Amino acid sequence: MRFRFTEFRNDSESALTARLTPPARLVLLAALFLPAAARADDKLPLGLVQEKPPQGRYVETQRGFMVPYKAAIPGSEVTFEMQPVPGGKFLLGSPDAEPDRGDDEGPQVEIEIEPFWIGAYEITWAEYKQYMAMHDIFKKLHERKLHAITRDNEADVVTAPSNLYDPSFTFQFGDDPRQPAITMSQFAAKQYTKWLSGITRDFYRLPTEAEWEYACRAGTTTAFSFGDDAAKLGDFAWFVDNSNEKTHKVGMKKPNAWGLFDMHGNAAEWVLDEFTADGYKRLAGKPHKASGAVDWPKKLFPRVVRGGAWDEEAPRLRSAARCPSDDDDWRAEDPNFPNSPWWFTSGHGLAVGFRIIRPLEAPPAKDRAKYHDADIEDIVADTKQRIDNEGRGARGVANPELLKAIEGLKKE
Repeated sequence: MRFRFTEFRNDSESALTARLTPPARLVLLAALFLPAAARADDKLPLGLVQEKPPQGRYVETQRGFMVPYKAAIPGSEVTFEMQPVPGGKFLLGSPDAEPDRGDDEGPQVEIEIEPFWIGAYEITWAEYKQYMAMHDIFKKLHERKLHAITRDNEADVVTAPSNLYDPSFTFQFGDDPRQPAITMSQFAAKQYTKWLSGITRDFYRLPTEAEWEYACRAGTTTAFSFGDDAAKLGDFAWFVDNSNEKTHKVGMKKPNAWGLFDMHGNAAEWVLDEFTADGYKRLAGKPHKASGAVDWPKKLFPRVVRGGAWDEEAPRLRSAARCPSDDDDWRAEDPNFPNSPWWFTSGHGLAVGFRIIRPLEAPPAKDRAKYHDADIEDIVADTKQRIDNEGRGARGVANPELLKAIEGLKKE
């Protein structure tokens, strides 16, 4: 597998777009933001080209060349950037971990990874607020009997998170559009990926734990993606020594070799897996494909967050480091019962966000719910209680037709 790296620039939008109608603006945004190679063949999926790019990063696959791309969230001028990750094999975990003594990063296991694109940055408030806005929009659509939920579209139903009852907690560090979005539950993060998948018709999801570590390492076997010397961490990460006890705008530190920013520090990041104290003991003894190595959650807590955060010491930011979610700490100050299925209110929850991936080969439609929807009955019951009995949160259909329905609301 061949790949090359050059720094991916974060181009700003032209002022011209402000004078265009929304449909024309989206067309222009695509022309401005996607690399010329990424739009060379409209028959290919987004980010895949037939010809080898003359410059920049790319990943060669049997289907063509995967390249970086920037896309707008449909119906908005908010954009997100994705970087290609080559397929390959690596050793998941830490080489000196010993599960028998209570280590949760071993034993090391060989994992085979399929190619995917991953967010160059953690999801920002600019992006997440587009999803948060669906709460009020879904309620208005329901009141006007527009874009209704039916048997034909129920697979595309998402829940929008309840409006914040105390924004001062979630926005304690501000809500600058380039700040990483934080305090959402894993369920809310998964529903964001379902919403984005629905309105774009490209399949986005959270990474598995193995995929996240593989992307973080970017071909390295050292403690950090830049080597073993923790003294260099300040060049790549916001953590307890330099963060001034807060998150910072994404992309202000150096990226790893695959163009990914803030993989160490700033906000810790959700992955799909359940956390188990004995690490990868269940996988020991033979290699696995990434899809077969996922520890699908069977209970609400604990689940895995990766990368460390602004409030943690250097060892917690290592490529192999894992952190379990904590019900008692992260939701301790929630005055509602049941606790919000979408938001955390205290503790380390203030340091947790996420980034998205898009696999080169999307799974069949029948298998996508396990990546997007509630995975245990407690979450199903909690969302039903909140939406149906308390009026907090909302349901709606996330597909391309949603954008037309929203435009209809604007005309009223």
